[in-house]
Amino acid sequence: MSDPYETTEQHLDRLLRRALNSFDLPDSTVERLGTALAHSSTLHSSHHSAELHRETYRHTYLLTDGSALSLWELVHGGGRDAPATREHELYDEEADAHVAAARVTGVFADAPAFTEDAPTVDLDALNALMAAPSGPSPRTYAPDNSADHARRVLRRAENPDRPGGATARLLRSAFAHHITQIFGRQFRVGGHDAGFTLYEHAFLLLDGSETSLWEVEHTATEDGRHMCEVYTDEQTARDAMEHRTRIC
Repeated sequence: MSDPYETTEQHLDRLLRRALNSFDLPDSTVERLGTALAHSSTLHSSHHSAELHRETYRHTYLLTDGSALSLWELVHGGGRDAPATREHELYDEEADAHVAAARVTGVFADAPAFTEDAPTVDLDALNALMAAPSGPSPRTYAPDNSADHARRVLRRAENPDRPGGATARLLRSAFAHHITQIFGRQFRVGGHDAGFTLYEHAFLLLDGSETSLWEVEHTATEDGRHMCEVYTDEQTARDAMEHRTRIC
């Protein structure tokens, strides 16, 4: 993916201009990238099928202060039988890139989709699964720009009842976080296949307490586009998923 005749400045400029979400990168990250002296790009993971081509690249930059900084680029588009339209997304955290790659690829793709002829018990089972509380799981917190990660999660939320200023102020003291996928499934909604995933973003605060944001990512929209909703508790997030299956 690297062009041997391209300078680091040109490479970085091209990367930022083509990314759909480059505005989400923290200002501090962009400022540090302005001091990049050299770069290296490697393929981190890939997925290829008739419906989708998806690659994740790691771009590592050597900065003037001797440190290194990495950007994770997600590239995705139509598969072998579709137009080669490629979209680019950029992340400064590997965990965010993994979440985005799972969303694009469809981690729930191996689960059977619900069809209009499927028995009602299938939908009932889905709703029961969405309503079931998740079991406890051990967490390994990663101290990695966690307050900024929380800010980005809150900023991409589109639901009117998303967490407000009080939650944003609380999460300014987050210094470590852990992301867990709680739920993932695809089924028929409003005449088209829609995918739902539920993530818990758990944060460790400076006072030793813990708090979580619950992010619902789905494509149960009129035009099938991807949408994010964020809530402060798991049950409200699950209720929102169930509500989406019934109003679309």
